Amino acid sequence: MNELKKQIQEWQAALQKRVPPAPRLVGGKWSRVLLLPLLAILIVFPLFFAQTSTFLDTTIIAIAYVVMALGLNVVVGFAGLLDLGYVAFYAFGAYAVGWFGSGFFFNSHINVLSSAAPGAIGIHLNFILILVCAVIITSIAGIVIGLPTLRLRGDYIAIVTLGFGEIIGTTAVNGNGIHIGSGESLTAGNLGISPLDLPYFPVIGHFGLLGERPWYWLILLIALFVLFVVRRLRDSRLGRAWIALREDEVAAVSMGIPLVKTKLLAYAIGAAFGGMSGVFLADFDQTVNASQFQFTFSIFVLSMVIVGGLGSIWGCVLGALLLTYINYYLIPDVFNNVPHDLGLNFNLTDLNIGIFGFLLVIVMLLRPQGLLPERRRRMELTGEAPAEHPELAEPSSGSGSVTL
Repeated sequence: MNELKKQIQEWQAALQKRVPPAPRLVGGKWSRVLLLPLLAILIVFPLFFAQTSTFLDTTIIAIAYVVMALGLNVVVGFAGLLDLGYVAFYAFGAYAVGWFGSGFFFNSHINVLSSAAPGAIGIHLNFILILVCAVIITSIAGIVIGLPTLRLRGDYIAIVTLGFGEIIGTTAVNGNGIHIGSGESLTAGNLGISPLDLPYFPVIGHFGLLGERPWYWLILLIALFVLFVVRRLRDSRLGRAWIALREDEVAAVSMGIPLVKTKLLAYAIGAAFGGMSGVFLADFDQTVNASQFQFTFSIFVLSMVIVGGLGSIWGCVLGALLLTYINYYLIPDVFNNVPHDLGLNFNLTDLNIGIFGFLLVIVMLLRPQGLLPERRRRMELTGEAPAEHPELAEPSSGSGSVTL
C-alpha cells in the first residue's frame, strides 16, 4: 500500500511538473492597476467623435456584437456544442422590444417607467424590464432548443440547431398571420414593428435618435457586465464542467458531471446574452423586421468566435470588433471606391461575402487556433508547447515520468 501511494505521489509530481499553470499576461496586481485607465479610456472614447459619427455608430454595433459573440462562445467555445441557429435568440430579444416597448399590442394600455406618453396604446416597459423579459424568454427558448440535442454530438447538433434557427426565421416572416389575444398578430412579418420606445432612465432621462453617445455608454455597460459574468462562469465549477464535456463527454459523465443540466445551462446562458444584445440592437435600429433574422447572421457571429479563438474570451472580443469594423466601416466607407480608382466597374461592397470567405480561409490556414486562442486549444492545434514552457514539449526524464 505504501509503495502504491508513493507511486501515485510520483505521478502527481510529474504531472505538475509537465503541466504548469497557464501563464498570465500580467499579474493580478498589475491587472487591477491597468483596469482603471482602460475603463477611463473606454468611457471618454465617444467624446472624441461627433454625436452622429459613422465610426462611433459602427463602434456601438461592434460592442453589441461582442455581447452576442460572448454568448455564443459559452455554447460553442466552453461547452463544445456547435450552434448554427443562434440568430433565433437575436430574434427573441428583438421581438421582446417589439412586444413590450411599442404600440404593437394595440388593445393594451400599460406604461411602466418608459419614454412613451401616458395613456399610449400598447405595452411600454422600461428598458431594464425589457432586458429582464428578454433574458427569461431567450433562456426558455435556449432550453427548448437544447432538449432535442442532448443525445446528439458534433454535426448532428449543428443540423438540429440550424433547423430551429430556420423555424424561428420563417415564423418571424409569417407571424403576421398568427393571431393571439384579441386580434393582435404574433409578429408583423416583413412590415416590421416600428417605432420602438427609446431607453429611459428616471435620473438620466430618455435617449435621442441623433445623439449616439448615450447609446455607446449603455451598450458598454451591458458588455462589461456580460464580460464579468462570462469570466466568472469560466472559472466556476460550471465552467470547468462545460470544458470537461467539450474535451470528453463520456469521461465527464463517468466522473459525475450531470449531462442534461450542464448542457441546458450552456444553451440557456448563451441564449440570454444573445437576447440582451438583440434588445439593444433592435432599439438602436428602431425597428424589428423579419428580414434581419437570416441564417447568415448566425454564420457571421460564429465567424467572430472562430477568428478570435474558440473558448477564448478576449479572442471573442477581438474577433467581434475586427469583423464588425471590416463589414460595417472599412468595406462600405473606407475602401468601397478602391476598385473604381483602379479602373474596375464595381464596388467593394459587391464582394462582401467573398472578402469574408477569403479572410476565414487565411485565418484557418495561417492560424487555425484563432487570433487570441485559449491556451489548451492553441496546444492542440499547433501540436507543440508554447515557447515559454519548453518542458511541455518533451516528457520529463526520470523514473517518475508518465506518458499522457
